Amino acid sequence: MRTENTATLNLIWGALILEELARLGVQHVCMAPGSRSTPLTLAAAQQTKLQRHLHFDERGLGFMALGLAKASRAPVAIITTSGTAVANLYPAIVEAWLTHVPLIVLSGDRPPELLGCGANQAIVQPGIFANYATQVNLPTPDAHIAPQALLTTVDEAVANQTRPVHINCMYREPLYPSELSGVILDAESPYLKPLQTWLQLARPYTQYGKCKQLSSPSDDAIMRFVHGKGVIVVGTLTPEQDPQQLIALSQKIGWPLLTDAQSQLRQHPAAIGNIDQLLQHPRARNLLQEADRVLVFGGRLLSKRVISYLAEQNWHSYWQVLPEQDRLDPSHNAKHIWHANAEQFAALNWYRSSSANWANTLITYNDELHNLFVRNIDQGEFGEAQVIRAIANTRPLEQQLFIGNSLPVRLYDMYAPVSCCTATTYTNRGASGIDGLLATACGIAAHEGKPTSLIIGDLSQLHDLNSLAIAKGLTSPLVIVILNNDGGNIFNLLPVPNEQVRSDYYRLSHGLEFGYAAAMFNLPYNQVDNLADFQDSYNEALDFQGASIIEVNVSQNQASDQIAALNLWVKQS
Repeated sequence: MRTENTATLNLIWGALILEELARLGVQHVCMAPGSRSTPLTLAAAQQTKLQRHLHFDERGLGFMALGLAKASRAPVAIITTSGTAVANLYPAIVEAWLTHVPLIVLSGDRPPELLGCGANQAIVQPGIFANYATQVNLPTPDAHIAPQALLTTVDEAVANQTRPVHINCMYREPLYPSELSGVILDAESPYLKPLQTWLQLARPYTQYGKCKQLSSPSDDAIMRFVHGKGVIVVGTLTPEQDPQQLIALSQKIGWPLLTDAQSQLRQHPAAIGNIDQLLQHPRARNLLQEADRVLVFGGRLLSKRVISYLAEQNWHSYWQVLPEQDRLDPSHNAKHIWHANAEQFAALNWYRSSSANWANTLITYNDELHNLFVRNIDQGEFGEAQVIRAIANTRPLEQQLFIGNSLPVRLYDMYAPVSCCTATTYTNRGASGIDGLLATACGIAAHEGKPTSLIIGDLSQLHDLNSLAIAKGLTSPLVIVILNNDGGNIFNLLPVPNEQVRSDYYRLSHGLEFGYAAAMFNLPYNQVDNLADFQDSYNEALDFQGASIIEVNVSQNQASDQIAALNLWVKQS
C-alpha cells in the first residue's frame, strides 16, 4: 500500500473508533497532544458529537476524564500519544477501576517492528494497566481487515462497561495525511462500502442488551430480617442511585439510618449523621451494641469507628446491597449480598420491624453533638472544621461539592452540620490518593457547568498544580478552597513514635502559599484567616463565572488539637 494510503487508512480507523464510541454513549473526549496519536486526534477534531477537552499533562487529563465520567454518568474517552504519556494515566485508571467509573483510553502506539529496538518513545503498552483495565490491542490499520471487524471489537469491549477499557492503537507512518478536506467516513469509499447502512444510521454497529445484575429477597425473607433491632448503614452511593429513598425506608422499618460522608445523605435531618462521633459517646455506643441485624448500602466506609462497629458486633443477619458484584468489606463479615441500586431495594415490599423505633434515643444524642459542634466549632476558633461546616451550609441545592482526601473528607464526615438538604457530593475514595483531586473536580464542574466547590489540602494541591491550567479554562463557578496547614497534618492524628520523626518524615512542611500559583494561571485569589472574610470571599466566588482560589491559612496543630478536644468532650457526655 502506498504511504499516502497508510495515512488515510490510519485516519479512517481513528474516525470509526470515535464515531462508534459516540454512538455507544460517550459524550466527552479528553486529549493530550502527541504525534503518534495523530489519527485519533484528527478524527476527534472532526467529530461533532463529542465535547473536546485538551490538557498538556496526561496525569491531570486522566483525572479530569474521571470527573467528567462521574458527572455525566457515561463513559469518557482519553486520547494520548505513545510512551510514558500512557503511563501517566495510571493513577486515574486505578481510581476508576476501584470505583466502577467507565474510562476508555485510546493510546497511540508504535508498530511492532519499532518496539524493543531503541526506537524513540517506544515502550510496551499492551497490558500497561495490568488488571485495572480491560485490554483491547488493535493491529496496525490494514485494508485486509474489514471495518466491521473493528466496530464489533469496540462494541464488545465498551458496551455495558462499568470500568476502564484500554484500546491500544498501533500506527505506522506517515501519520499525517496531505490534506483534511472532505468527509473521513465517506460512504463512497470502497473500504467502507460494507458499512453503508451503518453510516446512514445513528446507532452502534452491534446493539447489546443492557446487562444488569439484579437480585432481591422474597417477602418472607424481608419479614424475617426486620424482626428485631437493626440499623441501616449507608456507605458510598452515587447520586443516580437516589439515596433519598432510604430515608423513607428507614422510617417504614423503624431502624436508624447511619450515614457516611459519601452517602449523599450525611447532612439529612432524618439521618443519624454524626455516627463516627456517636460511636465514642458511651451511652450511644451502648445503645448501638443492642443491634443484631444490619442493612448496609454500598461500601468503602470512611469512618474506622463504623468499620470496627460492623466488625465487632455479633450479627444475627447482615445484608449488603451493591449495584454489582464486588467485595467491599475489609472485615470479611459473613453476609448476604444483594445486587440492586439503593432506589430499587428501597422500593421492595418492606414491613415494619417488631422493634421499630428501638434506637430513637440516638436522635437526642445526635442533637446533643450538633449543639456541641455549634458552640465549639461554629462559634469557636477559626479553623478547618469551621470552614468545612460553613461550606456545607452554603447554597447546598445550587452546587456540587468535591471533598479532597486525607483530612478534609474526615472533617466533613465527623462534623458536617445538619441541613435542610445536601449538595451532590463527590470524592475519590477508591485508592484514596491525594493526586489528581483538582483535575477531577474540574471534570465534574465542566460537564454541565453547575457551580462546584473543591475542598483540598495543601499537599494535595501541590500534587496537582498543573491542573490549575484546566481550571483556568472553566466558564462556570469552581471555588478551590485550599486548607493550608503547612504539610500533611493528618499525621498529627496517627501514632507516629515521636514528634521529631513526625516532623522530619511525615508532615512534609513546605512553607509555601498559593498566591503566586494563582497569579501564574491568572485565577482570582483570596487569602483568609477568619470566618467573616471566608464567608464573604466564598459567596463572591460562587457567583464568579470561572475558577477562583480561596486559601485558608491555619496552624499545623489547629485541626488535630480541636479534634482531640472534641473527642474528649464527646467521651465525657
